[in-house]
Amino acid sequence: MSRQPSQFEQKLNNWVDFHLRRIPFIHKTFFVEHLYTMVHAGLSLVEALDVLGKELENKKLRLISQKIKADVEKGQPLSEALSKHPSAFPPIYTRMIAAGEIAGKLEESLKQIATQMHKTHELTSSIRSAMIYPAVIIVAMGGIGIMMVTFVLPKLVDLFDEFKTELPLATRILINISNLLSNPINLAIAILALVLLITAFAISLKRFIKFRYSIHWLNLHLPIAGKIIKKINLARFSLTLSSLLKSTIPIVEAVEITASTCTNLLYQKDLKEAAQKIKSGVPLSEILSANFKLFPPMVTEMIMVGEKSGEVNQLLDELANFYSTEVDKTMKNFATVIEPIIIILLGLAVASMAVAVIMPMYTLVQNF
Repeated sequence: MSRQPSQFEQKLNNWVDFHLRRIPFIHKTFFVEHLYTMVHAGLSLVEALDVLGKELENKKLRLISQKIKADVEKGQPLSEALSKHPSAFPPIYTRMIAAGEIAGKLEESLKQIATQMHKTHELTSSIRSAMIYPAVIIVAMGGIGIMMVTFVLPKLVDLFDEFKTELPLATRILINISNLLSNPINLAIAILALVLLITAFAISLKRFIKFRYSIHWLNLHLPIAGKIIKKINLARFSLTLSSLLKSTIPIVEAVEITASTCTNLLYQKDLKEAAQKIKSGVPLSEILSANFKLFPPMVTEMIMVGEKSGEVNQLLDELANFYSTEVDKTMKNFATVIEPIIIILLGLAVASMAVAVIMPMYTLVQNF
């Protein structure tokens, strides 16, 4: 018979589930989608939250749902109850719900949030899927390189030591690298140095705004990745702004929230400045057109047409669909685009190693 956990163990497990475990995005989407479905079917908000609190698979989200239900039963608006859990429900969603509550359109807001979350998940999934192939190839190349330098080359070095002639420069470099990394202490130091370098880079990226800005500027100017990053940020910009405006959120607040959803710091900075300029009566299209490198003419012209026709939401929706489709196509073809580059790099590495190994043997044959 299995032992039942004590009260302390149950509290400890609940604390770990609530504070340390993350909530997958798909589970958040499930929560919003099912909440909308039940409210649309005629259930009260409390009844819908009660059902979700029992059927949710993720323990942390289940606990949060129970807390939200308790707050709603006390008379708190749903948006206020959700805002207490920013790890599960970012400000963009709570503000959209708040706008829906004020306008008496909570059901429409929930539907709009569910739609946006689905589109965001599709966008993120296409990006992650495309990165798997190059990541696996790079890891495999690194592993093969380490194996060659630490295990295969030391055996060839013993053969080279018997040569009486001077070894070529490429061979001497390869021997020195092999001697350095075949020593376990040196290999450990090299790995530690690499870990420290990556950690220092990550900390600098997080703490120093100027350093992060420089890296994000560099990302936008990379040969292949730069265009992809721009399309991703434009897709997020148009999708988020369209959803917020549909939720009747004022444009100044909508642009400020949209800025936080962009992954690149340059887009965030430009949109935050745009939100301030809109307050003085300048149209959004005119503000964004000043930075055509971040916002192409197609984007600003469609927004301008929307401002004049009063259909900004619809045109932003079209932009979101266009850029989401473009990102999806680009990510699907990403492996095809990057494969030649990986093959060239792999070929150069193999050729360099082969030349370093074959050249001294060729020299030895000539001497005989």
